[in-house]
Amino acid sequence: MTRSPSPPSDEPLREPRRVSLRNRLLGLLLREELDRDIAAAAVDAELDPELARRLWRALGFPEPGGRQAFGEADVAAFQLVKAAIESDLLTEDTVLRLARAMGVTMARLADWEVATLVDEMERDVEVGRADSRLGVALTLAAEVAPRFEDILVQVWRRHLTVAAARMEAIGANDTELRTTTMTVGFADLSRFTSLTNQLDDAALGSLVERFEERGADVITVGGGRVIKTLGDAVLYVTVDPVVATRIALDLVTTVGSRDDVPAIRVGLATGSVVSRLGDVFGPPVNLAARLSHVARANRVLVDEATAASLGPEFATRALPPRPLRGFGDVAPITVSQRRAFRSR
Repeated sequence: MTRSPSPPSDEPLREPRRVSLRNRLLGLLLREELDRDIAAAAVDAELDPELARRLWRALGFPEPGGRQAFGEADVAAFQLVKAAIESDLLTEDTVLRLARAMGVTMARLADWEVATLVDEMERDVEVGRADSRLGVALTLAAEVAPRFEDILVQVWRRHLTVAAARMEAIGANDTELRTTTMTVGFADLSRFTSLTNQLDDAALGSLVERFEERGADVITVGGGRVIKTLGDAVLYVTVDPVVATRIALDLVTTVGSRDDVPAIRVGLATGSVVSRLGDVFGPPVNLAARLSHVARANRVLVDEATAASLGPEFATRALPPRPLRGFGDVAPITVSQRRAFRSR
């Protein structure tokens, strides 16, 4: 029986060298010396120290206490916040809400990036390009991080442009920009719980990544917007029930029908939703999730509001009513695409 090779380890690194490498990594990523605590940074920025602490917590960072964990860049950021509030461009409450949005988004992005780079680090250690993960991390921080930062800003600008255009279009017909009528789609993997007990960690991670990647591609190409992924599920929205339904059926045929991904189930519901911090809330979100949970494998179930918006391109059939938590007895409607309309 062939034994699997042991995973790369940082064990050969002695503690003094490990500390030295960690300090170098920190320096490469932050590009400055951290020489003051949060109170001193706030004072240097002429910002209320309590507001600085609230801002730090809103960004998702742990309480720094009296540690010297702040540098000139942090002072500059605090100064920008102070200037924005004093110029009446933003209220203090708005600043804190924006900070929470950035904190949640950036924390997930950073975790995603590091997790993605782990495989690269493992390969480099295995083939002898580096003697430790820390060594690989240093190279990536020096060579890749600066370039990725420029790309990150450009991608953010692009998404900001799209979001502003989307908000303007909604505002033309709706005085309340945060609440609008949308169709919500919720797609999840069948038998995911049982699969988690059958697959090892690496295989499970690969499965989730394939599902999220392919699902996001189908949704984006189809004209929808991914709100979030939940490992075994993806939540998306569109302003058009027909577009949402086409996406749902495409998810079934192009993602759920693949041999390397389990079957999927999709629920759709249309109605008023509230947008907050990049997420959506409201009865349609909950109903779409409930419908997906009662759908058969590789099937799409919709509510009455969505079905009423569909034309002859789709075939619909009401199923017997069943209890859905929070909604009472609901008669789901199954949807399929008529053969005559398969080519668009």
